[in-house]
Amino acid sequence: MSRPVIGFAGMTHLGLNSAAAAAARGFDVVAYHPSPDRPKIVEPGLDECLQQQAKRLHFTSSLDALSRCDLVYIAADVPTDDAGKSDLEPIRSLIASVKRVLGDKALLLVLCQVPPGFTRALDLAPERLYYQVETLVFGRALDRALNPERFIVGCADPSVPLPGSLKAFLDAFGCPILPMRYESAELAKIAINCCLVSSISVANTLAELCEGMGADWSEIVPALKHDKRIGQHAYLAPGLGIAGGNLERDLATVIHFSEELKTDASVVKAWLANSRHRRDWAARRIKKILLDKNPTAVIAIWGLAYKENTHSTKNSPSLATIEQLGGAKLRLHDPVVRISKEKTLETPIEAVQGADALLILTPWPQYREIDCADIVKAMRGRIVLDPYAVLNPGKAKAAGLQIHTLGHA
Repeated sequence: MSRPVIGFAGMTHLGLNSAAAAAARGFDVVAYHPSPDRPKIVEPGLDECLQQQAKRLHFTSSLDALSRCDLVYIAADVPTDDAGKSDLEPIRSLIASVKRVLGDKALLLVLCQVPPGFTRALDLAPERLYYQVETLVFGRALDRALNPERFIVGCADPSVPLPGSLKAFLDAFGCPILPMRYESAELAKIAINCCLVSSISVANTLAELCEGMGADWSEIVPALKHDKRIGQHAYLAPGLGIAGGNLERDLATVIHFSEELKTDASVVKAWLANSRHRRDWAARRIKKILLDKNPTAVIAIWGLAYKENTHSTKNSPSLATIEQLGGAKLRLHDPVVRISKEKTLETPIEAVQGADALLILTPWPQYREIDCADIVKAMRGRIVLDPYAVLNPGKAKAAGLQIHTLGHA
């Protein structure tokens, strides 16, 4: 059997990284996007992979090009509003367009995240329709697309073997394949993210206690990771709440179905409240230790993206902090994001020049390489809010900086 031709519809973050990974696994890939101009995606290793796989990747704005594919993935990012509600109309429209050119024996797979019940409601023969749980994590998207832990595949009937073309494609990645009914697969992604949010909420809640009682959360984490019930890969790093849109969307979905089915989702609502509380940590702290006493102080902020290695600012804690600081004098830097030509400066050191305090709100790798002595030389003040411990604590204190970190007194 010859290798199947794989199609991806929607060259946004999910589609582009998935298409690159499929090509890197040796498949001929048709990458369709409605517009000839693809969105600019910032992702480690992506540009290099696209260049290396150029002969296997066929980018097109013509729907008809998908007609030669054995599998076509609906892989466009799903837009969400500030409350985490998904707008599924663009996805439905894309599916309708792709169906018109789908080959007679080709399979359609929904890869973008949709709520339980979405896939089964689509008008396509069930033996040709599948849902696959995406593995997208911003900043690690290509690596996770290339090296997934497992594939979760939603089927009309999971007892029926997967079609040869689909199994041949998935087998090339060398990981377990877990078939299940459509609704189970759609809910599995939400279940995974709920478990991640619960771990984040535990870390944030207890790290905040550490800050008030003299304990050190970084000392506690190894004890948890050596517990087999929790494990080495548990999400235990405290942060500035959940952001990016994906986790928020899943929590909103759980709350929606809970209200519809008359179940209890109060713990999910508590996770959201905890997230909002921790998101505001930097604004609360800098007001207390500096701005309440000196409202004209100059604040430098490193990082505007919601996390490192991405251009996305969806629900960014940094932007939320900027909004809460109101009329404060700000000097901003981010390696990728620009929100104001007047305020966003070219280098991190330029941003801290003459500042009374520095807030490191996105843990970009570039910031870890900056010498603390250079920060001290450029700044007027010595206060540094470093929630993610980007700077080496010992070196920062030795240089004379007053460091404030999540989970540390």
